[in-house]
Order: sequence, then structure tokens, then C-alpha cells
Amino acid sequence: MAQASANSKPYNYLLQLKLLPVLAFAALFDVHSLTTTRQINAAVVNISGRQRMLSQQTALLSLRMVCTPFKSEREDLHSKLLQSIDLMEESHDGLIYGDPKLNLPGQPSLTLRAIYFQPPLNLDQQIRRYIAAVRALLRAENTQLTQDNPHLSYILTAAATNLLAALDAAVSQYQEESDLEQFSVDFQQAELYQQSCDAAAIAQSQAEKLEKALDDLKNTQAQLIQTEKMSSLGQLVAGVAHEINNPIGFISGNLIHTDKYTQDLLTLIRLYQEHYPHPVPEIRATTEDIDWEFLQEDMSKMLSSMKSGADRISQIVLSLRNFSRLDEAENKFVNIHEGIDSTLLILQHRLKGGADQPNIEVVKEYGNLPLVECYSGQLNQVFMHILTNAIDALEEAASCEKATDKVLRIRIRTTLINPQRVQIAIADNGLEMDEAVHSRLFEPFFTTKPAGKGTGLGLSISYQIVVEKHGGSLRCELLPGEGAEFQIEIPTQQSDRSAS
Repeated sequence: MAQASANSKPYNYLLQLKLLPVLAFAALFDVHSLTTTRQINAAVVNISGRQRMLSQQTALLSLRMVCTPFKSEREDLHSKLLQSIDLMEESHDGLIYGDPKLNLPGQPSLTLRAIYFQPPLNLDQQIRRYIAAVRALLRAENTQLTQDNPHLSYILTAAATNLLAALDAAVSQYQEESDLEQFSVDFQQAELYQQSCDAAAIAQSQAEKLEKALDDLKNTQAQLIQTEKMSSLGQLVAGVAHEINNPIGFISGNLIHTDKYTQDLLTLIRLYQEHYPHPVPEIRATTEDIDWEFLQEDMSKMLSSMKSGADRISQIVLSLRNFSRLDEAENKFVNIHEGIDSTLLILQHRLKGGADQPNIEVVKEYGNLPLVECYSGQLNQVFMHILTNAIDALEEAASCEKATDKVLRIRIRTTLINPQRVQIAIADNGLEMDEAVHSRLFEPFFTTKPAGKGTGLGLSISYQIVVEKHGGSLRCELLPGEGAEFQIEIPTQQSDRSAS
């Protein structure tokens, strides 16, 4: 917000100056070509009109020279600005004192002399002060070329207010003093000028509309692709969960009976041992071969382990089914913690350390949350994007030499702010985020990842889901010396949001 406020002042001047028509038509004015003008009055009117154009052109060049971060462009603008202000000074002296090269007679009328040298306009004084301000800006050091430069402020203000009004008055007076024939010529030129301005304005407006439409189309297309990918992932996960759920149900159900049958068989064998303590040599040899004592003890442990494994698979299947709930059409009351846990399960392969990736510790600080009315599938998508970004940031931190001994951690905290609102905060302790990156996090297509590894849409889509779909807020807080914390706030009930 601070950046936008700092930049608003120069752009307000741009709007006041209405520089688009000036740029579209400025190329049609050439002071030196006016030596062929046959009518002195026409030359005078054109030169005074050129003065008006130059005052706005130099204001634009001054603003661009100060705002550009590129040295080569600044040097080019410096050269153009110097040429423009020299031409403005030459034209001004020619209008007042006369210049045969420009076909200017000198000694303007009493009315024009009053405009130039008497209050309230004092046009001569205003122009010379304006020229001096531009030359002072040209002499300024690079460190002084900021938007708060007093010379720049004076140039922009003058070009949009007093100086512009005085130049308009002079142009009007020169036109009034032109003869009827020249007035007709000037009228035709003014019509052409207005047509050019209108055409340029229309072209610019159409270009801006087309550019916005193209950006909207690209954004919508990318979001559709991303949504389709998530939908396909959800369908795939749901299908896998369903296929796993059936056989694991058979295994879990049969393990209960297998355990009972095994205990019955073991009991039967023990009874045989008690009543027939002296078995035949073949049975005695087989008992020693299979290590009967160990088999009795290990059989129960093995069945218990198999049951634990089956239960674990059932939990995984449940988490997969929770994650794959893509109920886009309606919102439901869901357990937020289940959605987070399901997403963490999907990303488990990136959290566990390995030969080529670091181990990431996940700390859960879950509060006592009620069931929240939301679009659970879309909210899981938000968790997926934010957690993926956190893992990427921690992997980048692990690759830095200074962070090799650091315990990489993701902290997930949920809080009931009030009965109508909950907060989910996801923080990482990776490298400190750059302020320039932080200011553009939620811009569509903005990414710091290499080409092919990120579309720049994850956080943008997450912002739309949280803010537009759920009426909540999504912001990123920088953590000093560490990474960042994403804070998601949504209402507990969408019906309350609609009513409000």
C-alpha cells in the first residue's frame, strides 16, 4: 500500500497533463520546418502551439527520467529532455524578439506583451522559471532524481496549471490576431489535430481493453487448467482410495477370524501336549524344526502387527477420501483439521528426509475449532498450495551452506478468533523473504521458481478461494530472520456471511 501511495502523485499529474494526445500529435510539429511558411501569422500560431506542446512534453520526459531504474534509458531521456528544453527556449525568444529563421516578426501586440510581461499571467517569467527548473533537474545527481525532487514537483505542477493556462491564453490571442485566411488554415489544422487526438485516444482505449481482455483470458485459462488438474487429482485419489478400501476391508475382517482360529489351534496343540507328553519321533523332530516355542510366541505378535498395518492403511484411505472431496457446488460443515491432515498425508513424501532432500518437522498447534461451513475441496487446495510453497522454501534454505545444521520446521496453528471466525496460520523457518517478492506474492503468474517448475498461480488462486469464495482474508506476514507465515481467516458459517 505504501508503494502505491508513493507512486500516485506522479500518475495524477499524468492524468492532468493528458499527455496521450500530446504524444500522438507531437511528431507533427517541427519548428525548423516552419521557415517555409508563407504566412507570418500562421508561423506565430504554430510556434506558440509548439510551446504549449513542449511544456507538457518536457514534463513527461522529466517524470520518465526520474522514474526509470535503467541507466541507459535515463541517459537517453536526459538527451531528449535537453533537446526539448533548448527548443522551447529558442521558440520563446523567437516569439518575443523575432527570428528571421523561424519567420517570426518580433514586437508582439500590446495584448500579447501584457500576457508575457504583466500580471496576472507573466508568461515570460513563468517560461524562464520553468526552463530553469528543467535545467536544474538535468544537472541534478542521480541520487537526487527522486519523485520528491522539488524541481520535478514544480515542473509537473506548472505544466498542469498556471503555465498551461498562460500558454493557452497566448495561443488564443495569437489566433485572434491572425488574418481570416490564416484562421481558415489553422482551423483545418485544429480539426486534423483533434481527429488525431481522438483517433489516438480511441486506439489507446481499445488497446487497453484488448490487453485487459487478454490478461483476463490468460488468467481464466490458467485457473481452469489448474482447477482441472486438482479435480483430476481428486478423482484419481478418490478412485485409488476406493480400490484400496475394498481389499483392505476383506483383510481387516478376516484378520479377526484368523486370530481366533489361530488361538484355537494353539490351544488344541497345547492340549495334545498335555495329554500326549511323549509324541512319536516324527512329531518330536518336526516340533524342533519349526521351533515350536518361538512360533507360539511370535504368531500372536505377527497377527497383531498385521492388524496394525491394516488399521494404518484404513486411516490412509480415510485421509485420501477426505482430501478428494471436490464438492464445488455446495458448502458443508467440515473438520478443518481433517483437511489439513489429509493434505499433509499427500505431501508426506516431501516431508520425510532422504538422500537428496531434507527432513522437515511438522508442528501442529490445533485449537478447539467447531465444524466450519466451507467448500472443503477448494480449501484443501489452498492448504496444498501454501504447504507446497513452504516445503519449497525450506528445501531452498537447506541448500544454503549457512543453514545446513538448522532444524527445518513447518508450524500449523489453528485458532477460534471469535464465534464467527477461525484462523489457520502456516509458518516456515526458511530463509527470510525479500520485500520485493512479498509485495507481489498474490499477483497472477508471478513466481520466483525456474521456468517449468511453477506457473505463478497457486497463491493467486488461493487468494481468490479464500477471499472471493469464502469471504475471508489471506495475508502473508514476514518473520524476522526466518521465513513467512500465511494467515487464513474464514467465517465459521457462510450463511452468516451472506446475511451480512
